Amino acid sequence: MKILVVGGAGYIGSICTELLLDEGHEAAVFDNLGEGHRSAVDSRARFIKGDLAEREKIQATLSSTRPDAVMHFAASALVGESMRDPSKYFRNNISNGLNLLDAMVAARVQRIVFSSTCAIFGLPERLPIDETAPARPINPYGESKLAFEKILRWYDQIHALKFVSLRYFNAAGATGNFGEDHRLETHLVPNVLKVALGQKPHVEIYGTDYETPDGTCIRDYIHIVDLARAHILALGGAKSEFYNRGTGGGSSVREVIAACRKITGRKVDTVERPRRAGDPPRLIASSEKIEKELGWRPEFQSLDEIIESAWKWHQKFPNGYED
Repeated sequence: MKILVVGGAGYIGSICTELLLDEGHEAAVFDNLGEGHRSAVDSRARFIKGDLAEREKIQATLSSTRPDAVMHFAASALVGESMRDPSKYFRNNISNGLNLLDAMVAARVQRIVFSSTCAIFGLPERLPIDETAPARPINPYGESKLAFEKILRWYDQIHALKFVSLRYFNAAGATGNFGEDHRLETHLVPNVLKVALGQKPHVEIYGTDYETPDGTCIRDYIHIVDLARAHILALGGAKSEFYNRGTGGGSSVREVIAACRKITGRKVDTVERPRRAGDPPRLIASSEKIEKELGWRPEFQSLDEIIESAWKWHQKFPNGYED
């Protein structure tokens, strides 16, 4: 298949592009490089610099690449920032996403795999979270992703644009070539590993008074390669659908830090901070539906395996990407 990976210079998009190419697909990457890195784009992929805010640019890209499907990763994705600047999130994640959908309809590209989030669920009523759980976002980031999921339903009904929406929990880890290097790094694993590398004096723990065994937030960590494989499987789905993506287990902030200390053999100092607005205490996924319907199975089950792959990449590329 020919796939246009929108936001393919970012963390998840770059690794999905790598795996697509490894499996014999043809991939082109569309990215504005505002958050992504040019050197994170696999050299086998065609690269087009552009922004979804430019409707004519994405329209021209779809016309020239003529993909069979689109993978859509281009979004603003920081919960804390969304609480400070909701306008940015509604503009980027909804309005610019509409430009992509309208361009797809005009170009007669009728399949999209959408990068959604567990943040649509807010404070879950039960764990693990399955697809029937009520969606009640508690931050603009989650609200913007939920709004786009609703838009996808209507574009399917009206324009026959088939979609699969994958709701991520916490992606982490790396391949041998590509890893996690955000311009503003807020994710726990890379920040802990930066301390282990001596690039930061400490890692900050936001909130130690949650109703969890050790007082810190619990998240469901999934290896980035397992997540990428789910995207590729989603390309073959026969119908529009929503799937939660996680491992069904959870690790607290303190547990992640302890695992990083063990894997790296390095000292990691911590500093405790107040809670961040918009952070639920626990988020754990049920992946039963995607396992049953698409045959997805995680290859990397343990937190140690995830952290070990990330540590190898950070040691190989201690300064991240060059651009």
